[in-house]
Amino acid sequence: MRILVPFKRVPDPASGASGSQFIVNPFDEIAIEEALRIRERGEASEIVGVTIGGPAAEEQIRSALAMGIDRAIRVDDSRPLDPFAVSRILQALVTREKPGLVLMGKQAVDDDANQTGQMLAGLLDWPQATFASKIELIAGGREIRCVRETDRGLETLELGLPAVITADLRLNEPRYVSLPGLMKARKKPIELLTLAALGVQPSPRTTVVSTFAAPRRTGEVKLQSVEELVDRLRNVEKLF
Repeated sequence: MRILVPFKRVPDPASGASGSQFIVNPFDEIAIEEALRIRERGEASEIVGVTIGGPAAEEQIRSALAMGIDRAIRVDDSRPLDPFAVSRILQALVTREKPGLVLMGKQAVDDDANQTGQMLAGLLDWPQATFASKIELIAGGREIRCVRETDRGLETLELGLPAVITADLRLNEPRYVSLPGLMKARKKPIELLTLAALGVQPSPRTTVVSTFAAPRRTGEVKLQSVEELVDRLRNVEKLF
């Protein structure tokens, strides 16, 4: 079975308001790790990682290769894309690569949209399980059992393959990427695809008007009672 793992280049939350450092989206990194574990159990033959972006994304592609994916694809599109446009591109990639499983992060930490996996499953008319915290192939690899984290607790689903699965935080702990692994990854090829080659030209349906850093917090004030808190909220903060 081939596993397709889409991943996104996102600003590193640890780099502060400047957003000058970029990493593989942490939820996508969890998805990569889970795909590696499935392959290590002998339940997958190939892991194909794909990202959509410009040449700057190749640093994050090298990180994914260093983790252990077999092949890497970069779809050359530097536009700011919304989840629908991304899912249309991924649909074309699925048609091209014919994976038995698409495994991806539940959301990206830059826009927190949490929509791409669901939209992709809808476009493909494939079963889906979102927020997966446990994954197990069953029925001789023809089906997959997923434990989902929901607001009401855990839910277990059994899906026929092919399917789309989105990874939650507690699915696993991604492995450490070593410097020797990164050096080896720099020698591996990265396949470059254009939208024309995929036969798709999606246009984003939403536009980011502006982004800005949250205002710095002022000094904390220690209050002695609930009454004092209510008074401050009403007369100082003017919240009601």
